[in-house]
Amino acid sequence: MEKLYPDAQEALSGVLFDGMTIMSGGFGLCGIPELLIAAIRDSGVKDLTIISNNAGVDGFGLGILLENKQVKRMVSSYVGENKEFERQYLAGELELEFNPQGTLAERCRAGGAGIPGFYTKTGVGTMIAEGKEHKDFNGETYIMETGLIADLSIVKAWKGDAQGNLVYNQTALNFNHDMATAGKVTIAEVEEIVPVGSFDPNFIHTPGIFVQRILQGQHEKRIEKVTTRKKVEA
Repeated sequence: MEKLYPDAQEALSGVLFDGMTIMSGGFGLCGIPELLIAAIRDSGVKDLTIISNNAGVDGFGLGILLENKQVKRMVSSYVGENKEFERQYLAGELELEFNPQGTLAERCRAGGAGIPGFYTKTGVGTMIAEGKEHKDFNGETYIMETGLIADLSIVKAWKGDAQGNLVYNQTALNFNHDMATAGKVTIAEVEEIVPVGSFDPNFIHTPGIFVQRILQGQHEKRIEKVTTRKKVEA
């Protein structure tokens, strides 16, 4: 099966449909599949449910899908850097399911592992626990969270091969691997395509069995917030 595609538009061909659920890897603007996000915007697909740690920023990342009114619902843990997200949510234009960050990561991992639900103490006694099953283990109360799967997972890796094996660059691993395993279809964009057999199997982060399509491209890698130390006068 040919997995290598020339660009994001071709890689998404035949995959997108209105009302679908998309997992999008990355943390802030680190390790986000920016090429695939832009191609999804250009496709015009709408009423999307997006599962992502965050909603990008205004004008970049998932923020461009929000600005284009393509997102109906977000499943996230942090959305504080996006004014358009705030506006749509407060205006009742956008549905939101908040998750503690560790819970969101585990829900994605569980979905990829075929685990339909799990118990966690995180959120007990808060709004997060409302309407969820509670159960006691060893005298402690836990709530049940469900695993997540998506119609499509889009992820960003450092290197990949034609079989879809992926290696991420340091902290850009973040949500990408877990989400790659939890998509019915997973598409990866990478900075470099290497020959099959180049990777030491012990150091492959996401095996190609989880990846159906892969593309190479140039990435902007925008910095979310530039901060520098004040200059010290000699």
